[in-house]
Amino acid sequence: MSDISLIISYIRPDKLNEVKAALSEVGAPSLTVSRVSGRGSQPATTNQYRGEEYTVDLHEKVKIECVVADTPVSDVVGAIEASAHTGEPGDGKIFVLPVEEATQIRTGKTGTDAV
Repeated sequence: MSDISLIISYIRPDKLNEVKAALSEVGAPSLTVSRVSGRGSQPATTNQYRGEEYTVDLHEKVKIECVVADTPVSDVVGAIEASAHTGEPGDGKIFVLPVEEATQIRTGKTGTDAV
């Protein structure tokens, strides 16, 4: 089994800076961030625009991908969970996946050396 893990989290956009700081504190500063939309347990909202009502059921989220080898996964997950938590529906999710192989393109390093 690989010692490399991919941690994917979906969080509220306003929590991004707090999560970035928390990841740096636990030694996992490298990450990829994408703006995404999705829905889960967060309820849909009804808005009005120029007198017309419309429903928003896809909410803006931030997807953070973080690959770790030397940093304990539990520390990274704990940092994300603590810094992204508001206690309200829509706080997000965290997924941990094993990484079979990693290769650094510039140097050709593989495995944990590539991370």
